[in-house]
Amino acid sequence: MKITRLRSKKKSRLPAFAVFLAGIALISFLAPVARDQRDVLIHDGLKRRFRIYKPSVDDTSLRMPVVIALHGRGSTSKGMVILTRRGFEKLAAREKFIVVYPDGIGMSWNDGRIDEEANDRAFRNEIDDVGFISALIDYMTGHYNADRSRIFVTGISNGAIMSYRLACELSDKITAIAPVDGNIPFMLYPGCSPADPVSVLAVNNVEDPLVPFDGGEIYVRRGKVKLGKILSTEKSIEFWVSRNKCSGTPVVTEEPDRDPRDGTRVIRKYYGNGTRGTDVVLYEIKGGGHTWPGGIQYKPEAVIGRTSRDIDACEVIWSFFKNHSKQPG
Repeated sequence: MKITRLRSKKKSRLPAFAVFLAGIALISFLAPVARDQRDVLIHDGLKRRFRIYKPSVDDTSLRMPVVIALHGRGSTSKGMVILTRRGFEKLAAREKFIVVYPDGIGMSWNDGRIDEEANDRAFRNEIDDVGFISALIDYMTGHYNADRSRIFVTGISNGAIMSYRLACELSDKITAIAPVDGNIPFMLYPGCSPADPVSVLAVNNVEDPLVPFDGGEIYVRRGKVKLGKILSTEKSIEFWVSRNKCSGTPVVTEEPDRDPRDGTRVIRKYYGNGTRGTDVVLYEIKGGGHTWPGGIQYKPEAVIGRTSRDIDACEVIWSFFKNHSKQPG
């Protein structure tokens, strides 16, 4: 999922003073950027880069939750910031949590699928992304005063599938995940045996043209290249409901139609009463495409489908995350 930004070539003809005022306004609008940081750690012989947004706090000893946001295939940490409209950072400034945007090697994550045709470097070189995220969590705890009991992971597409893999293999460190447009990899499913329960909030668009809602092979380049198989949304949710010992019958509600023009409707399914306070939630978006609800329409609808405006994924995800913390076994 590659995100590009269009740049206008038209030269500004505003008077100098107006340009000055516009510059001041732009600086004010982008104020959160001043608190962005870029960092790097060495893992498995590779430089692993990531962006960090840490809000200002009066108490420098305060341990804050961490949201790790994983970009999709063909994108970057910067692309994830753009896609989400800095939604997590705006929330972090108010709610006091840290946002981390890691970069995958070769703009992809080794999420547990078989990717022989696409030949992405993460798959081809068997990049240890699980080990990298584990090291990143330790690094954030040691260097940025992160709260180890409140480590959360979200992501879109390849990043969403990766978040499922992390929940399977790093359940001792991760409290909850929120995959958007991704399901459990078919090849990962038999060996997924998390030691600890992990709460899950999934956002899946029913008309996703790239990552099939009903599972099966993922195709790109107009069906010419296979990217591996995934379970259906239903099976992915069932797995975590069973694993967390949640109630088998969900509470189903329909979200308000905040934007009747977007062509989408959102159904929420809640499975509660899980082990150690865990739960599982599915936001099923009818009419939605391979998109981040509330985010930018990064490609035409004819290519990726519609973006729902009935929910803001950043707000929904953080509302879910903030009600969870790692409970002792």
